[in-house]
Amino acid sequence: MRMTEKRDAAAVRFPPPLIPLATILLGGFLDRVRPIDVGFELSAPIRYGVGGLVVTVALTLAGWAIAHFRRSGQDEKPWTPTTAIVGAGPYRFTRNPMYLGMVLLCIGAAVLLSNWWILALTPVCAFALWGFAIRPEERYLEEKFGEDYRAYKRRVRRWL
Repeated sequence: MRMTEKRDAAAVRFPPPLIPLATILLGGFLDRVRPIDVGFELSAPIRYGVGGLVVTVALTLAGWAIAHFRRSGQDEKPWTPTTAIVGAGPYRFTRNPMYLGMVLLCIGAAVLLSNWWILALTPVCAFALWGFAIRPEERYLEEKFGEDYRAYKRRVRRWL
């Protein structure tokens, strides 16, 4: 590829799931060295039930989104070319169901592990996903699909 040729893919430089993974790992580390005591803790059955439910929703949402991507003949990796705007399944409700699933996964892990650091870092995770993945993807999609993508953006919210 020559320097003047434009690459047909979003300018995402690394796998976005590394961001929530780093959030969970950093939160785990911080909880070991400087735990946050908020004065109460959920009982194990409630913690496991609520956290497990949120993790299940997160993984189901991400899996549903990936299935729709693959059904349309596309790869879910953001650095590969996009051939069409996917507007079915979870993409009717959120433009970023995979990223929403990643954020929900952090929340579910925080509840399961009773880790306030993970919960506190989750907005940072969402902001990092927006900056390093969502923004480049949306720029690419708007450039490639023009008014069709802008109309989709007007119909469907970014997160929910």
